[in-house]
Order: sequence, then structure tokens, then C-alpha cells
Amino acid sequence: MKFGIFYEHQLPRPWGPDSEYRLLKDALEQIELADRLGYDYVWEVEHHFLEEYSHSSAPEVFLGAVSQRTRQIRIGHGIVLLPPNFNHPARVAERIAMLDLVSDGRVEFGTGESSSEMELGGFGVPRAEKRDQWAEALDAITRMFVESPFAGYEGRYLRMPPRNVVPKPLQRPHPPLWVACSRRETIHLAATKGMGALSFSFVEPAQAKQWVDDYYATLASEECVPAGFAVNPRVAVVTPFMCHPDEATAIDRGLDGGHFFGYSLGHYYVYGWHEPARTNVWEEFLARRSQFGFDRRIAARQGEPLAARLMEEAMGSLRGAIGTPDQLRQFLRGYEAAGVDQVIFVSQAGHNRHEHICAALELFAQEVMPEFKERDQALEAARQERLAAAIATALARRSPPRVSPPDYGVAAAGTA
Repeated sequence: MKFGIFYEHQLPRPWGPDSEYRLLKDALEQIELADRLGYDYVWEVEHHFLEEYSHSSAPEVFLGAVSQRTRQIRIGHGIVLLPPNFNHPARVAERIAMLDLVSDGRVEFGTGESSSEMELGGFGVPRAEKRDQWAEALDAITRMFVESPFAGYEGRYLRMPPRNVVPKPLQRPHPPLWVACSRRETIHLAATKGMGALSFSFVEPAQAKQWVDDYYATLASEECVPAGFAVNPRVAVVTPFMCHPDEATAIDRGLDGGHFFGYSLGHYYVYGWHEPARTNVWEEFLARRSQFGFDRRIAARQGEPLAARLMEEAMGSLRGAIGTPDQLRQFLRGYEAAGVDQVIFVSQAGHNRHEHICAALELFAQEVMPEFKERDQALEAARQERLAAAIATALARRSPPRVSPPDYGVAAAGTA
């Protein structure tokens, strides 16, 4: 099992004149540290207009900076919004390929469609059409990666004549494909398309096993018709994170941030009313958190097994991987046993402090990560051997790259 770190670029109010600048500089320092410590992935979101919850509207710029400050860590778009009103497919293909080149082939290409009204309404993407737009754009982009020239597209949402989309990515046929998942149904969808499942919902190891088992069974079935020209068989889950030798200190340093992450997500996606530039999400969180499953009194209980669940007192309020190295070790073994391929830590959340995040990353890398690293190579080799035949069979179902019309050309403006 591998480990990643996750960035929304959360920025709860109050804001100072340099708050966003400091936020991004701190994040770059944290990622540099994670790279040196041996973390496997960094994931960066794309969101628009989601004040306080996410100030990450141009991940391609931020990840370009990451690519030049790191050497080993995989660089993940978690995710790029694919409906064309957000990003034209050709521009996505160009940006992903360029980032793959300047990062020496370290890009992970996560995709999605958004479900917040703030974003969908802001860009004029009809909610009822967003999944179909995602699928069409994904098909076009993967073809742009491999077709020379791209043979053009005549779809419902994208019409584009043949063009050679350059540059091409360093990883061939293209960087690994992922899709954002929040429910079991979308994890199943990821498997039908041969894509990695980025599960951005807090799920317990026992529940994760059900999702993982269904994912790999679907991947090996006739349902799997790859969306790209390679299969990326992976399931990743996210969890709040803060590590300290003293449990009470870990809670004080990380619990409010983890709870704000969950609350502010719900604010934009489930239960909130937002007035742009006026609503103070942090103040609402402090006043209402317990009503929405983020009761600090429940989650801060010490000496109990860690849990990712929330919403009901009987299940425990959201806690995740916030605790001592021993607690985290036991918690994460459950995900490993469930067959989860990657656990992604959310520590840049709420008002969590930069120095505390760095200290937690260091402590985890020293005391917890080595055990999982020792097992990872053998587990990965066994998994690849187990899946090789199913992947080959699935790729045989995928239609090949297309060929542009013979003698197709475009006259220069002066001779048209």
C-alpha cells in the first residue's frame, strides 16, 4: 500500500493580505518534504468559486511548480474537470502532456465532472449532462494522447477537426487515468472503464473491502472496456491525518481541521446556502458542526480505535488517521488488508498549522511507513501477476486509435 498527500488549498476566514500567498508557499514546502521522506503521491484538486473550502482553481500552475521542486513523488491531478465549459479537451491534453514532460513522466491524470452548483452553474454545465460530457471529453483526450494526428471528433458536446495535438506525454501511451468517486456506484464505473478509483469519501476499512472486491471483480469481467489505451487498476481512499506521539496533541493539532474539511465540503455539496464573498463558512462551522456529524466531544475521545465514519454518535464522529503512530499503524493495516492500493492523507485543512503538518509527515515516515514499504513491493508484484490476463483481455475490447482522412490539410490564412 502506498501513501499520498492531498491539497484543496483550504483557507478559512479571516483572511489577511498575503494569506493565499503564504498558503501556497507552505504547501510547496510540505510537498518538498514529503518527496524527501518517500511519500508516493501528491494530489491537487481543481475547484472554482468555493471560498474557504478550496482556493485551488489553477492546479496545472501549482503542479508545474511542484514538478521542479521534487524528484520522486508522483504528481496527481485529483482531479481535472472535464466538461468542455470548464476545460476544452485539447487544452487538457496539452497541459497534461506538458506537465508529464517537465516532471520526467510522473503525472497521474485524475478526472471528474463536479457536482457543486457553485461550479456547474458558474460555468453553465447542465447537471443532467455532466456525466455524459465527462465521458465524451475523456474519450477525446485519450485519443489526442495517442493519435498523430488526432482524427477529429464529432460528438454531442465536442466538435473538432483533425489536428496534431502536441506535445505528447512522456509516459506511453499516456499517464495513468483516474476518476473521482464518492459512492460505490462510481467506483464500479471506474472499474468498467479500467481507471483508478479516487474515493473522496471517508470510508471504514470493512466497507472499503466491499468496494475493492467489487472493483477488481468488475475489472476482470466483460463489463470492463477501458476508457484509455492502458488500464490503471488502483483504488485509493482519503482520510484526515495528523500524527504525534501524544494522542491528545494529535487531536488538538488535527481534529478541527479534519472536521472543517468535511463540514465545508457538505456546505457546498449537500446542505449549505452560500452568498459569494459574504458567507463566513468557518464561523458557521464553529456554530453548527455538531449538527452535521462533526462533534468534537465524540471524536476527541482517547484510547479508542480510530474510525473514518461520521454523522451518528453510535458510529463515532469523523476522526480518521489522527492519533499516535501505533494508532495509525493499526488503522492503516485495515485498509491494507482490504486491498486498498493507496491511502491519501488530508492534513492541509481548516486552520491546521504548517509546522504541525510537517512534523506529522516526518513522524509518520519514520515510525509507520517503513512497515508498509517493506510489504508493498511483493504485494504489488503479486497483484500485477494476478491481473495481467484480465487487463490484456480488457484492452482487446477497446477500439484502436483512429486514422485521419487521407490528404487532410489546412490552408494557411494567406492562401485560403
